Amino acid sequence: MRSILLVEDDLHLAEGLQLNLEAEGFTVVHVAQGDQVIEEFERGLFDLILLDIMLPGVDGLSICRQLRGKGYTVPILFITARDQTDQKVEGLLAGGDDYITKPFDTRELLARIQGILRRDAWLAAQRTERDQFEFDGRRINFSTFEASGPGGETRLTRKECMIVKYLVEREGEAVSRDQLLDAVWGYHAFPTNRTVDNFILRIRKVFEEDPRNPKYFHTVHGVGYRFVRE
Repeated sequence: MRSILLVEDDLHLAEGLQLNLEAEGFTVVHVAQGDQVIEEFERGLFDLILLDIMLPGVDGLSICRQLRGKGYTVPILFITARDQTDQKVEGLLAGGDDYITKPFDTRELLARIQGILRRDAWLAAQRTERDQFEFDGRRINFSTFEASGPGGETRLTRKECMIVKYLVEREGEAVSRDQLLDAVWGYHAFPTNRTVDNFILRIRKVFEEDPRNPKYFHTVHGVGYRFVRE
């Protein structure tokens, strides 16, 4: 049975979400304070965190960064009343996996959760015998999200890891931005093609000697991107 850590200070909303999620077969643990999240998460094993941005004490973005800083790769779905695009992007770049804005339909939330868990299973299912992929002295581990390049060791976000995996599996092929959006986020409404470009820039900074003149993660003008090994 899948387990969800629900972090929401609106007790009425949290109660409704918990009832609906449990009706769908999830085990749900609810906390209302931001400073309770790390302790509760480390106490149990969760398959996903539903994390409100606006929380008393510690905000959701800070919690996400703390979890990623500790090396936790659990999927995070932000729930918030905000609707500004730059804040959505900030959440994704902080290591979040998706973003849903209040008010939302429970069916949409369930679809987002199921999509995240489905893509998480795809990320875990390696086409190669090992979780680790190496090319020209570069390395990425699709299980731990650890990577190394010219700048040394680093840790990718889940979305960065998914983008690399998708491109690596289609080595030499031109992959469109829409293909990446479908594979990594699962829908077209958000994020935008520009968000994909931002993630590619971050990936190049990890693996390219000169990100402005990439050798591995190439732009295919008018289409998207291509991964090649020298």
